[in-house]
Amino acid sequence: MRFNVSSTVLCNRLQTLSRVLASKNSLQILDCILFELAGGTLRLTASDSETTLVTTLDVQEADADGRFAIKASTIINGLKEISEQPITIDVNGESHEILITYQNGRSSFVGQSGDEYPAVQPISEGAQQIGIAADVLLGGISRALFATAEDELRPVMNGIYFDITTDNLTFVASDGHKLVRNRCMAARGEQPAAFILPKKPAKTLKDILGRETGEAVIRFDERNAQITLENYTLNCRLIEGRYPNYASVIPSDNPFRVTIDRAALIGALRRVLVFASTSTSLVKLRIDTNNMTVSAQDIDFSTSAEEHILCDYSGTPMSIGFKGTFLIDILNSITSQEVVLELADPSRAGVIVPVEQEENEDLLMLLMPMMLNE
Repeated sequence: MRFNVSSTVLCNRLQTLSRVLASKNSLQILDCILFELAGGTLRLTASDSETTLVTTLDVQEADADGRFAIKASTIINGLKEISEQPITIDVNGESHEILITYQNGRSSFVGQSGDEYPAVQPISEGAQQIGIAADVLLGGISRALFATAEDELRPVMNGIYFDITTDNLTFVASDGHKLVRNRCMAARGEQPAAFILPKKPAKTLKDILGRETGEAVIRFDERNAQITLENYTLNCRLIEGRYPNYASVIPSDNPFRVTIDRAALIGALRRVLVFASTSTSLVKLRIDTNNMTVSAQDIDFSTSAEEHILCDYSGTPMSIGFKGTFLIDILNSITSQEVVLELADPSRAGVIVPVEQEENEDLLMLLMPMMLNE
């Protein structure tokens, strides 16, 4: 079996697929990428048994159909230093010996039989389906991913919750300290449904979606999901279990509203955090009329810092503590020039929302406070 293909196109697709692979696999064949050639189309598959990523590309002068597997590191390292040019891949169907020929040289190695590669878990016929623009899906995943947990005792928190209604699609993520709720009006389902997308496939989609256009089609049943994009198809096992009632933890009566420049607050937090306790990253926000004082200290090392920022506030003076690194993560996930902090008292969660919402979005971030030692 022989075919020609662009070295750069093939290498780029292989590098993307390799992000799915696990560092340690129970099956040796899962260290490989599966090549399937049929009718002049090359189908490439990578899997860690839980998540499978597939892509196809056209090849030239294919003289036969077949399937074989190549260890991912071998083929990627062998191609990435080759400049853009057509390469020829010859495969011996019996010995699985592979010969790659390019302009100034050649390389050869032995692959494996593609018949050993595990099949993708099919989606049931009763699966539900929702369509969403690729850029909208990217935005929803990107804004929620940082808030997912790493909790072995509560696995449902280790992914992004897709809450689908007939009016909208809401992306939710929380680790118990911070929460993201991003309601997207540009996508909706034919009937209410929900699923929890694990963190790894969510990260993989985030990496891919920036280069994709058109519509993403998501099909899912109780256990598995399939996301079909223009150039890739991702299949993954879903997290099973009931997601907590996220709406019940979002306060609706925070009376104090502070409007502040987002970039200015991020800059102050980064500078002040240098002098905060490394174990807690506690930052204190002291809010007074049209002024916010951002401060931190580390008693053990006798360090402290504070900065003053102009803001729009006319309520009762108050102080509240937050984990500074979490607050920066939240602010970095918002694109609006200004944000509103909705607060009640130092013991209740603060709500952060953009002053200007993105089109067809309703984004809300929540952060639990930390105790202040005053």
